[in-house]
Amino acid sequence: MSGMIDSSVGWWLAAGLMVALELLSGTFYLLMLALGCAAAGVGAYLGASSSMQTFLAAGIGGGAVLAWHQLRPRPSNPSPNLNLDVGQLVHVDQWQSDGTARVHYRGTLWSARYQQGDATPAPGAHVIQALDGNTLILTQQQH
Repeated sequence: MSGMIDSSVGWWLAAGLMVALELLSGTFYLLMLALGCAAAGVGAYLGASSSMQTFLAAGIGGGAVLAWHQLRPRPSNPSPNLNLDVGQLVHVDQWQSDGTARVHYRGTLWSARYQQGDATPAPGAHVIQALDGNTLILTQQQH
């Protein structure tokens, strides 16, 4: 019986450690892994084998991480309130034939892509509409 309690306490300590680390990181993923450790702790207390405890920790913790990654809230429309780059002006000197360009913005070179799919972009002032990773999505500035 003491082996089950020792194993259970170990899982609960691991869960507590993950919660504490989560408070420092703010990613929310460690909290999901802590759920797996807590499930393994309950399994250990109820007499589950060590392989079943590991399966519970990995299955529930990993499943919760995957579920959170898929279901986490994401902003649907980029807005200036969420991304300060949206709405800013950049100057495009030259467009490549594939609709991309390199532009100077915030002191460095950025990749840019023209938002209007089939339209032929012209050099000049453009407005940042969105970001796709580290690529600026641009439209021609309306005069």
